[in-house]
Amino acid sequence: MELNSVVKSLENQCILVTGATGFLAKLFVEKLLRIQPNVKQLFLLVRAPNSASAAQRINNEVSGEVFRVLRERQGVRYTTFISEKVTPVAGDISLENLGIDDSDMINKMWKEIDVVASFASTTKFDERRYDDAIRTNTMGAKHVAEFSKKCEKLKLLLHLSTGLILENPLRMGETMNGIKSPELDIKVEMKLVSEKLNELRANQVSQKEGMIAMMEFGLERARLFGWPNTYVFTKAMGEDIISEAKGHDHKIVILRPTIVTSTLKEPFPGWMEGVRTIDSVILACGKGNIRCFPMNPRTVIDVIPGAMVVYAAIVATVGPSIGDNSSIYHVGSSAKAPLHGTKLFDYVYNYFCKNPMISPPLKKESFGKPINIVFLLLKTLVFIDYFHDICSILNEKLSPFNEWLNIINHMYCLKESYFIFDPKCINWEDYFMNIHIPGLVKYVFK
Repeated sequence: MELNSVVKSLENQCILVTGATGFLAKLFVEKLLRIQPNVKQLFLLVRAPNSASAAQRINNEVSGEVFRVLRERQGVRYTTFISEKVTPVAGDISLENLGIDDSDMINKMWKEIDVVASFASTTKFDERRYDDAIRTNTMGAKHVAEFSKKCEKLKLLLHLSTGLILENPLRMGETMNGIKSPELDIKVEMKLVSEKLNELRANQVSQKEGMIAMMEFGLERARLFGWPNTYVFTKAMGEDIISEAKGHDHKIVILRPTIVTSTLKEPFPGWMEGVRTIDSVILACGKGNIRCFPMNPRTVIDVIPGAMVVYAAIVATVGPSIGDNSSIYHVGSSAKAPLHGTKLFDYVYNYFCKNPMISPPLKKESFGKPINIVFLLLKTLVFIDYFHDICSILNEKLSPFNEWLNIINHMYCLKESYFIFDPKCINWEDYFMNIHIPGLVKYVFK
């Protein structure tokens, strides 16, 4: 497949993007509009009470920093270009028909949409209410799949999942390690959530107590079925729904990125939003809140720059189907360009010694080495160790699902094309010292 055929395939396409104001979705939209200005229409689904509110949210986003390069390229036509190519849609994936109340809009979308790109999810790990997570990550996937079946011209449903160990979609009754668990039924899980909420209301618990109770309930259910936290558990259930979305002759692509970090090169280096998995640790070190690095020195941290995930998503959407009209792609770095905890420690230490966030700055003698513990206060590190297990397994096995993507992965990296997503191209020291940590300080830590 040539570069031109990838870009050409996007011409005159109508694409629905859910979770359109999220980090990866914005990179996806920006990249599409920049490389293929002749895309026909992007329907951007955002959580909003009405169309006016949805339009306002999208207008705020397209005037943001991540669209700066596109604004400069379009010049005075930028506002007109956006209004021609982008249709804001008020909705909510946790509801049937994606929560879209406008019947004319729904009918228009069902007739015109060629591709559905589902980016919407809730991405917190242990600190997330089970009811919120299952409504968005699981039932949201169900509603996206049902909506997609009604799109008359649909060619592809792209679903953004998470870095699961399984090479095949989760099947009900299986854990992430493939062993049998108590029988898992999504309808039962929804019923249990409803019963738990009714119990909390009957006991008149405070809002804070209710939140804690639902967080603990989610962890309890996840661990019962062999999953480390509520996030990956509910995402796995959602992936099972997507993989079983039959009834239409469209491709299904499930994309599983690992820990997503800031942009490497495009639209410019270092852009990101929000404190992500490893960033909470980097921030704590930079502020001097921790003086040792709470990580097993042998741990391989599987990170991937956000724009690379988007490039892989775009290329995967136009690639051939494998198996039963569906494909699963892992997008990570450990198999080709592993990053060890000891190296990350060095990058963080060296950066903040040269660019201190606190006064007096960090001193070498007060800064410990990586240690083989996990701080209970930093629950996200459980997720890092979880990815260490994933990386160990993926280093040993890459299924046929990944072969096609790996081939074009290498090809596009060599050609220095629009779609560079081979992690071998990354110099981790340069990336963290000159791109990622400075980007965190500028766009997130502030």
